[in-house]
Amino acid sequence: MTAATHSTLFPQVPGPSQFMAPPRDADAVLDGLDPEQREVATALHGPVCVLAGAGTGKTRAITHRIAYGVRAGILQPSSVLAVTFTNRAAGEMRGRLRQLGAGGVQARTFHSAALRQLQYFWPKAVGGELPRLLERKVQLVAEAGARCRIRLDRNELRDVTSEIEWAKVTQTVPADYPAAVAKAQRDAPRDPAEIGQIYAMYEQLKRDRSAIDFEDVLLLTVGILQDRHDIADRIRSQYQHFVVDEYQDVSPLQQRLLDLWLGDRDNLCVVGDASQTIYSFTGATPDHLLNFRTRHPNATVVKLVRDYRSTPQVVHLANGLLAQARGRAAEHRLELISQRDPGPEPVYAEYADEPAEAEGTARRVRDLIAAGVPAGEIAVLYRINAQSEVYEQALADAGVPYQLRGAERFFERAEVREAGVALRGAARAGGNDSLLDDVEDLPSQVRAVLSTKGWTSEPPTGSGAVRDRWESLSALVRLAEDFARARPGATLGDLVAELDERAAAQHAPTVQGVTLASLHSAKGLEWDAVFLVGLTEGMVPITYAKTDEQVEEERRLLYVGVTRARLHLSLSWALARTPGGRASRRPTRFLTGLRPGSAAPGARTAGGGAGVERGGGAVAVTRRGRRGPVRCRVCGATLTDAGEMKLTRCEDCPSDMDEGLYERLREWRSGQAKQLGQPPYCVFTDKTLMAIAETVPATDGELARISGVGVRKLDRFGADVLAICAGQERDQDGEED
Repeated sequence: MTAATHSTLFPQVPGPSQFMAPPRDADAVLDGLDPEQREVATALHGPVCVLAGAGTGKTRAITHRIAYGVRAGILQPSSVLAVTFTNRAAGEMRGRLRQLGAGGVQARTFHSAALRQLQYFWPKAVGGELPRLLERKVQLVAEAGARCRIRLDRNELRDVTSEIEWAKVTQTVPADYPAAVAKAQRDAPRDPAEIGQIYAMYEQLKRDRSAIDFEDVLLLTVGILQDRHDIADRIRSQYQHFVVDEYQDVSPLQQRLLDLWLGDRDNLCVVGDASQTIYSFTGATPDHLLNFRTRHPNATVVKLVRDYRSTPQVVHLANGLLAQARGRAAEHRLELISQRDPGPEPVYAEYADEPAEAEGTARRVRDLIAAGVPAGEIAVLYRINAQSEVYEQALADAGVPYQLRGAERFFERAEVREAGVALRGAARAGGNDSLLDDVEDLPSQVRAVLSTKGWTSEPPTGSGAVRDRWESLSALVRLAEDFARARPGATLGDLVAELDERAAAQHAPTVQGVTLASLHSAKGLEWDAVFLVGLTEGMVPITYAKTDEQVEEERRLLYVGVTRARLHLSLSWALARTPGGRASRRPTRFLTGLRPGSAAPGARTAGGGAGVERGGGAVAVTRRGRRGPVRCRVCGATLTDAGEMKLTRCEDCPSDMDEGLYERLREWRSGQAKQLGQPPYCVFTDKTLMAIAETVPATDGELARISGVGVRKLDRFGADVLAICAGQERDQDGEED
């Protein structure tokens, strides 16, 4: 990376006559704005604070504000700098501004804007070339740890790196880190004194190697603007009007940079919502938004509360969540007013266990798709990424395509791959592995092996990579427990084979499908239908949320999840982890007084009395009553494993499957999948094909009784499947040869 040597990054500002537009042309930009959005668009002088609730059209308001100012000749395009927090948001803003005739406006992230300035002014302020920018700081943090004689594993490296980033954006120097952690009541992943040592050594190594990181980009720009008044004046003469989106997420360092950009001027428009502050662990704070009117007593304040995204039913629940909130951010909450036609009530679903919750969610997703909701307009949102595996499996079993956002697929995660290698090695070694001495049952064997990879019986304190790794390994332990319960006498080798089969099914190419995402990664997105799952105490709020403020941030996180839904919203929880387990879990406290049947004194309720639907383990319980348990058609045992329920027999019971028919069905499925551009499991899973090859259905009714077929797939593929079962070959267009 080299410093800029030309002046095109800071072009000459054109005179007003070069972009003056007739007033009527400018007024056209205001067409279609509601009264509050129009107030934002026409407030072009002095400080402006826009408090914008979820779905209220804040991006529309601020882009029309800039375009109106430009087309009216009040703002010069090259003198406006709009900053936000993601490249995606900045790109969207630039696109909208171009469409509105304000293409010369700069819309960038804080880091992007600062880096351009640093590249341009470094030769003049410091001399020579700008130091090399570190794309990834993990390797240098590892070396710093080694220099301090502190060994960090891969996950500790990620966590310590995050701590260094937090320290820098909060303008905390290494010597002050331990005290800052204590003051913030922050759970450090290691002894704060050790992290302070590593932080100091990391900074020393960067200096020795003439390198900077992304936080340094902001720090160095701040330093130059503080020390070189001539350079600060040059930037202030270039940028005279500032717009800051997502202002509730500004860190102390970003606020310091913004203050230096502004100087003694007040042409600043900020947009934010304190109720959507969910990134405080990275250094973000809503204090700057909440203190804006104190710092700028003459500010114009506009509240955007007309929600164009969600139905009145969804908005009512969102408002109810915030009505119970406490703390300073809650004092500034916005009461949203839906502008959409009424829609369905939110669905509350209680399940006996986690697998039942996942299967029930997959069924509901499949029903929505069958009713015409595109798969890409549906999302399943959970608190932590480790929860994804059971939903990946349930959607795969239901033949529903999905895509993960912000996380690797479960079986592609490094810790899961490492655990698989360890389990495979232990299975091959058998009785020769000392780890398995005196360990008899399968779950205990798995715990013993995974204990070498970081699993412990108690979770680590705090959040971060170490906790994420533990959650992934714990998911494997739970899977082993479920597997042993469904197949008594199963060996470690059997479990490894099961893991391989699951991994193979989920390694299919990513296709356009249902989004699986954590609540944090869903911020800024929206879907027609949203399923909020795993809403139990200990998950939402998460166990390590100890202080009142941490708990309130968890409430805001759920609020963000609710406000992602346009039309359909489902909220669910499971009373036990595994089938037959003790029903000791409780729904999240945040829904008390909101979900049916949980009204507290003085609490408001949301919804129209739809009630809480309750799901069982192997089968769902609805208002139509309970179906009987699924039993093995060979030995009569009650089945709990989803795959065995498809086959309607125990895995170990004799199979009368027609192997030739099974292979013909697989070949046909491969052709169909290729034709549809989807992975094979979206046509039928292996277990469903095995069930078909065992029962050899002759009629629609017999085929429909096989788990995994369903009405939609019967209509789409039934004729082909029945023809193949009857011995007739089908070509890829579904015609008989």
